[in-house]
Amino acid sequence: QVQLVESGGGLVQPGGSLRLSCAASGISLSSNVVGWYRQAPGKERELVAQIIASGRINYADFVKDRFSISRGNAKNTVLLQMNSLKPEDTAVYYCFVDWVGRDYSSRRSWGQGTQVTVSS
Repeated sequence: QVQLVESGGGLVQPGGSLRLSCAASGISLSSNVVGWYRQAPGKERELVAQIIASGRINYADFVKDRFSISRGNAKNTVLLQMNSLKPEDTAVYYCFVDWVGRDYSSRRSWGQGTQVTVSS
């Protein structure tokens, strides 16, 4: 069973930093597409950043040069370093992993989400 657990969210002032971590069990994050989405109140869930299997990284335009995604040194983790945070970054952040089931169907698993609030 694939499980993802996020941590590291919290309250931070504008201009501050947070590092989110996503720990996986039941699947290897090193050989699958992994990344982060976020969802603000009243808005749709949107992609923040992802690492595809080749190692290429894609960022949403609104986080370029501020956020950095990486695979953690700890086994089976993916990190999201968020710098220069803005109030509009306030959202619940979800990590995800794409994988192929035994029936060769494409699957996506989600973590439970971690709240990030940017406010003075």
